[in-house]
Amino acid sequence: MDEMSLKNYAYLGDAVWELFVREKTIFQTQNSEKLHKITTEKVKAKAQHDFLMQIQDKLSEDELEIMRRSRNIPVPIARKSNQGEYRMATAFEALIGWWYLNDKERLNEMKEFLLKIL
Repeated sequence: MDEMSLKNYAYLGDAVWELFVREKTIFQTQNSEKLHKITTEKVKAKAQHDFLMQIQDKLSEDELEIMRRSRNIPVPIARKSNQGEYRMATAFEALIGWWYLNDKERLNEMKEFLLKIL
């Protein structure tokens, strides 16, 4: 868990999650404007916060520790108006990034669950 900073896991997790969402949303419309709107609604901090709340009770102790530690990463000044939401979104992204690099099976399990409620 400590081989990479949680910020880097979150950075990677942000990209991985957006790819997952795009893989699903491309089948919903061929209108690029609508596609962008649908996708951005699912990758913004509020949505990621909500997704984390959906999986929180399914997390192991190690995953909860990643969540706890990553939600305490300093928040950029521009995001402080939604600081709590943004911190939970960062925790969600860190988990996605950690799973991507360390546990693809768990990542796929969570991906399948989350994409069903997407």
